Amino acid sequence: MDRIALLIPCYNEAKTIGKVIADAKKYIPEAVIYVYDNNSTDDTAAIAKEAGAVVRHEYQQGKGNVIRRMFREIDAECYIMTDGDDTYPLEYAREMAAKVLEEQTDMVVGDRLSSTYFTENKRPFHNMGNSLVRMAINRIFSCDIKDIMTGYRAFSYSFAKTFPILSRGFEIETEMTIHAVNNNMAIDNVIVEYRDRPVGSVSKLNTYSDGMKVLGTIGRLFRNYQPFKFFTLISVMLALLSIGFLIPVLVTYFETGLVDRFPTLFVCCFVMLAALQAFFAGLILSSNAIKSRRDFEFQLNLVELIRNKDGKGTNEGAEK
Repeated sequence: MDRIALLIPCYNEAKTIGKVIADAKKYIPEAVIYVYDNNSTDDTAAIAKEAGAVVRHEYQQGKGNVIRRMFREIDAECYIMTDGDDTYPLEYAREMAAKVLEEQTDMVVGDRLSSTYFTENKRPFHNMGNSLVRMAINRIFSCDIKDIMTGYRAFSYSFAKTFPILSRGFEIETEMTIHAVNNNMAIDNVIVEYRDRPVGSVSKLNTYSDGMKVLGTIGRLFRNYQPFKFFTLISVMLALLSIGFLIPVLVTYFETGLVDRFPTLFVCCFVMLAALQAFFAGLILSSNAIKSRRDFEFQLNLVELIRNKDGKGTNEGAEK
């Protein structure tokens, strides 16, 4: 098992990957550097291999698919994830690793938004999107995460081996954050400087399509992790809609003794029934969510047990 593993998912980063690896060797020389090439059409893999990284390939396109492969194949006490575009300075990597190795933090967030991101980033819609996602998740999940979508993070072994990755693309960072918050994992924050991509380096993030995927991921995880809140919100909205259309019908009835809009009355009744169904669905699914939390805790304990046994076996072998 590696002490520190530096994970770099890459797609067409030939212009910058050499410098990223050189910085890694300078600031965390003890780390094993893994570059996972995701069907690059340039010389990313060759440059990374020549620079001394362990180069592997993931042929399913998408950052989420790459991270899934990394977490499955690599065993380490601390994982540091960064991008191959040289936007995240690696001089902060040691501080992030120390929080995992010495303070038992499960996920360390490399916080760009509290430093230079809004001045360095030249894509205004990305700025707005990051702020919107941060506000939405912190409000929905009652947390205070400073940077939701940063690609610069550190993880514990327990996090990497118990994180169920469902996302395929750039929504993976959002999924990581919500998973850690919902399961009460230890989260810490390190403020890092952000620098924009160098000239000639192109972002693979599509502002609109990937932005919609991120919002869809927030909605899906809100439904899965907090079903009572999710379905109660739907129930209240349907109930208010039903009452809003029912009031004129009732006013007419009390004034004249007649119901002159039977179709509206029927629709209001069915909408109210749907509201009640949504409420009880939330109650039922919340029990399943609690069971999933318990199962996760058992899984976490099992992973720690396996890790401790492996570590003990390694130490005994070294002593012999």
